[in-house]
Amino acid sequence: MTDARQWVLFLILGMFSHGVLANSAANSLDFTLHKLGSDPNGPTILVIGGIQGDEPGGFTAASLLVTDYRIKKGNIWVVPNLNFKSIIERSRGVHGDMNRKFLSLAKADPEYAAVEKIKSIILDKQVDLILNLHDGSGFYNPRHIDKDHNPYRWGQSIIIDQHAINAPRFGDLASLAERASNAANKNITYDKTHYHVKNTKTREGDVEMEKTLTYFAIRNNKPAFGIEASKDFQTHTRALYHLFVVEAMFQELGVEFERDFKMTLSSIKQRIDNNVKLALFDNKVYLDMARARSRLNYIPMKKDEQVRFSASNPLIALIGNEKSYKVRYGNRSVTQLQPQYFEYDDSLSSIKLWVDGELKQVPLGTVVDVKDTFKIEPIEKYRANIIGYARRGIEDEAGVIVNRKQILDRYSVDRESRKYRVELYLDKKYCGMILVNFVKPSSVDLASTAGPD
Repeated sequence: MTDARQWVLFLILGMFSHGVLANSAANSLDFTLHKLGSDPNGPTILVIGGIQGDEPGGFTAASLLVTDYRIKKGNIWVVPNLNFKSIIERSRGVHGDMNRKFLSLAKADPEYAAVEKIKSIILDKQVDLILNLHDGSGFYNPRHIDKDHNPYRWGQSIIIDQHAINAPRFGDLASLAERASNAANKNITYDKTHYHVKNTKTREGDVEMEKTLTYFAIRNNKPAFGIEASKDFQTHTRALYHLFVVEAMFQELGVEFERDFKMTLSSIKQRIDNNVKLALFDNKVYLDMARARSRLNYIPMKKDEQVRFSASNPLIALIGNEKSYKVRYGNRSVTQLQPQYFEYDDSLSSIKLWVDGELKQVPLGTVVDVKDTFKIEPIEKYRANIIGYARRGIEDEAGVIVNRKQILDRYSVDRESRKYRVELYLDKKYCGMILVNFVKPSSVDLASTAGPD
């Protein structure tokens, strides 16, 4: 799916049927539920990531399901950010380990509402099976090979609590896990990183596992599996291994899908690193923050109104107050926004822009690729401000041919000094912006691309 089409889809669906991709900077970091597929006859699989905030492989893989998968048969429900506050703070559990709160929990616990909410989703009559994505230590192996490959490790395993349950569908847990493990391992060349099935035999007295989300599902006759990628790997590698298993499960369960990236480490890493886009106030401010500078100054924000934002994926959060906002992307710190407050004007929706000699009609809230030069077509009564471009005696920077060397590097959005803000004003009121992206010489796509993907 193209970036433009995907972002439009998010704006239409994300705020309604998929949960909340539009959000408020002052929210409580509630988790979001995203429903993919609309098959009344196919199975519904619930995939959960981020129950423990220090396991980025799991919640990153879950977020990729939301942003890059299309379900053709069956239904996938995804909660990619279950313990969002702990994800943002890089903590296993800000209020303790959430994955030990499903047997009993006091109402005074700060996570009581979230646990009750995810329980209700698990128990929804439409949900047939649950996959809970984790990152675990070392490499589980039923035989003791060495200190990192033995029965006491958790990484590279599919966890079951018991051999089978009496469920309407998919109750043969061990058989299903073995088939999925074997299918996933066909994509993994190194034997020591292969997946194995780990049966915790929870019912036989494992008091810790009795408290977990998956065992809560099992006790309610819902098939559930933990999927563990090894913490020995970097995040994008963990995400790849998670998706090998998740896709193997989908195929076993009869779910058909398409995705927008290749199942390679480089492709997944590129997708993760570049999917960091934020739009404020209905796309009045649009920031592509891949490799963003650590601080972006004078971001035009709306006077006397709580910040509303839409993001390109459900792991992005905007945290702060009227003085400064931090942008977080899962465990990562992306940038800090320093606001400048304006009254907003809604009278302008697009501008005419000369891009390398070609005239284009460009909607505000758009990124435009430029090879050499651009020029804003003047609009009566409106003023253009190219952030970082300064020539004495020029107040309105429309009508001026501009190349990258004429804009100061330090004003770019990105560290590579290629993306620059072009803002439009009516008198002192802010109308909106576009991003001009000076592409590298090897780039051939000079077309405009709408909004965050």
